[in-house]
Amino acid sequence: MKLNILWLNWKDIRHPQAGGAEIYTHQIAKRLAKKGHQITLFTSQAKDLPKQEEIDGIQIIRQGKIIGIHNTVYQHAKKYIIKNQDNYDIIIDEINTKPFMTPKYTKKPITALIHQLAKEYWFHKTPLPIAIIGRYILEPYWLKQYRNIPTITVSQSTKQDLQQLGFNKIHIVPNGLNYKPLEKVPEKDEEFTAVFLGRITPTKNPEHAIKAFLEYRKTTGKGRLIVIGQGEQLPKLKRKYREPYIEFTGYVSEKEKREWLTRAHVLLAPSIREGWGQAIIEANAHGTPAIGYDVPGLRDSIRHMKTGILVPYGDIRAMAKAMTTLSGNQELWRKMAENALQWARQFSWDKSAEKFEEIVSYIVLKSQPWLGSYNVTSLLKQLL
Repeated sequence: MKLNILWLNWKDIRHPQAGGAEIYTHQIAKRLAKKGHQITLFTSQAKDLPKQEEIDGIQIIRQGKIIGIHNTVYQHAKKYIIKNQDNYDIIIDEINTKPFMTPKYTKKPITALIHQLAKEYWFHKTPLPIAIIGRYILEPYWLKQYRNIPTITVSQSTKQDLQQLGFNKIHIVPNGLNYKPLEKVPEKDEEFTAVFLGRITPTKNPEHAIKAFLEYRKTTGKGRLIVIGQGEQLPKLKRKYREPYIEFTGYVSEKEKREWLTRAHVLLAPSIREGWGQAIIEANAHGTPAIGYDVPGLRDSIRHMKTGILVPYGDIRAMAKAMTTLSGNQELWRKMAENALQWARQFSWDKSAEKFEEIVSYIVLKSQPWLGSYNVTSLLKQLL
């Protein structure tokens, strides 16, 4: 059964602020397109990007802008759906803080895709009192409209958050990998090397990683930190931390990123929360354990004392101590590195796309009135 799918997301893979959610969207969508499904991604238009283009078989339509909470992509999406909904079998409403509110203006089958709740993000991204209103009024109100909508998420942590809000039709489809993990733990740099990988933005707490590393240096007097990524905090952090053993790479290619992950001994992950933690599994695939905060998402992707170490949120000294432990205990570090490789082998975008396809196809089939009393699950197995 081939579907015509309308996918809504506020950013696409080419947007300058694209992150883990956009990687997930693109990797799943391009595989669905390869399977013969028609995929239209409706998203915002960033500077220098065309209004329409095709990438990896995905038809991308860009309208509206991202301007804080009140960005215009949502209004444009509403108009597009009202005019074109009859062309689609199902709508995927990808929710990044603010939903597209599709249940209010379409009767088409809908699947919500929610990577994580914003919660603490409000206080890092918006000023008071907007942060309080957003955290305790807006977000719960918006998501209330989706409680009975079939929902896909990426981790057990987000599933639990959604269940607390009354969601009752939740499926987990985890992030994947584009490549096979290494066959064995590679030779690492002679000098202990820690890596931070992610957007250089307050919600990722890159400065926590830097401070933890500096605390580690006080104890050991050795090692270096590689900060990989770009974002609004990068210029400030580069001015503030000029130590020769801290390197800011800015944006790097996929090849360079994989080279750094291969050479690094540990990945530092001090985010306030994650949907899953794509960087964790990418590091694990190169035999690199992670040290991260014990927060939603990271506590799913990091298996404590097996593939890495979880420390209390905001405890910079605990993160430094974890680095000291791993750098000083080669046997423990190697066991975690080997476990990390084993853990990473469980994830692939191909497997995730297959599961995603099954869920979406089931939702479309179940919505058809002509099915009557047929066993939908049995019929689905016959058709797919």
